[in-house]
Amino acid sequence: MYDTVLIPTDGSPGAETVLDHGLEFARRYDAAVHVIYVVDRRQYLGAEDDVQTDLSEDLHAEGEHAVAVAADRAADAGVEAETAVVEGVPDKDIVEYVEDHDVDAVVMGRHGRSSRDQVARLGSVTERVVKNAPVPVLVVHLGGG
Repeated sequence: MYDTVLIPTDGSPGAETVLDHGLEFARRYDAAVHVIYVVDRRQYLGAEDDVQTDLSEDLHAEGEHAVAVAADRAADAGVEAETAVVEGVPDKDIVEYVEDHDVDAVVMGRHGRSSRDQVARLGSVTERVVKNAPVPVLVVHLGGG
């Protein structure tokens, strides 16, 4: 039923909890794991011209580190993980990755926030992925507000 599971990561402390759930989900279904980090190009394109390149490089390095940590944790759990660092808009690129790699399920985190915070944020990456992904999305609640 689930042959390929995608676990998006942002390298945050909560990503470890999401990875635990994603790896367990993959083990239960004997599924392949893909871990993706999306460098949000909006983070550096809005910066001053003289720092854009450095900021982009820093974000890519952060992404490479995050997926390497995830791959190591997957290996420790006896699960092989394919990793990718892509650049774009997180929710759109996660959905695109799902479609391009025949992913069967996504496991990702969501921080709890008050309704006022939700309105102010105009929706989270996770909420947009849930809305737009053509596959089931397991949302791991990470606490908060």
